[in-house]
Amino acid sequence: MRYVRLGKTDMKVSRIAFGTWAFGGEWGSFDEGEARDAIHHALDLGITLFDTAQAYGFGLSERVLGDALRTHARRGDALLATKGGLRKDGGDLVRDTSAGWLRKGVESSLRNLGVETIDLYQVHWPDLHTPPEETASALEDLVQEGKIRHVGVSNFDVKQMGGVAAHGRVDTDQPPYHMFRRDIETEILPYAEENDIGILVYGPLAHGLLSGRMAQGTTFASDDWRSKSSDFTGESFRRNLEVVERLRTFGEDRGLTLPTLAAAWAISHPAVQVAIVGARRPAHLTDTAAAADVKLSEADRRQIDLILTDAAPVRGPSPEGM
Repeated sequence: MRYVRLGKTDMKVSRIAFGTWAFGGEWGSFDEGEARDAIHHALDLGITLFDTAQAYGFGLSERVLGDALRTHARRGDALLATKGGLRKDGGDLVRDTSAGWLRKGVESSLRNLGVETIDLYQVHWPDLHTPPEETASALEDLVQEGKIRHVGVSNFDVKQMGGVAAHGRVDTDQPPYHMFRRDIETEILPYAEENDIGILVYGPLAHGLLSGRMAQGTTFASDDWRSKSSDFTGESFRRNLEVVERLRTFGEDRGLTLPTLAAAWAISHPAVQVAIVGARRPAHLTDTAAAADVKLSEADRRQIDLILTDAAPVRGPSPEGM
């Protein structure tokens, strides 16, 4: 496992982080025992950064993570990142980065995780109705109180990051990034490099498309958001499965499984420090964790670019679409 300093923070983290979105319920049911074992296996593999969110089951994912870490001998190695700024309004998810809701979210996350301080607290999605100075001020207060150590954002574009940074701190950004979604290369990654903002990308396996376990007949449980997504049906899904097979061959020629190749590709961009991967059970981590020790060359990336010429974009969900 390789490690890297995350942006301008003092955090030295594993290049592969463990993401717990699958333990919130939006990806179908899961077994809590297997989830605990997967988290323990991540620690055994040298993974030190664990990413979760208040909105992943509104406490469920954070509690699963906190409980699992407390029962492992290497708990002290773990750095915790969580996210806030989403709340439920009836059956809907609403973006809310107001000072009051962020404070409630931090207090809730501290209880669920069973810690006194959160290493990295991230605003989950931009809220277009709350002034950025209110959000930035609230987060700075929480830093000064010792409840959070570092401040990040997630799914923010350059203008939105700048709005928060003008009134406070933005230490990290967590955008989506995978072979079928590369829009952050245009503005976000150059901005991050220029301002020493740590980049943790999520979805490097393209929401399972690059796991190697999908086929034309793949279906999803009714409580899995992918069952209602156009990214996983029809002509675009068929096209992308053909691209996936060519990527699989490319990886095999280099002794890499498809998941290893996908995660290694994500962190091969010089502006990306960390790729966040999920796992419902320990075996799912073996290939993705191995990506930390793979170094793809510029020539490799150019060949992958050629393979991706025929790919259809995969956008993934927004909170309103979950």
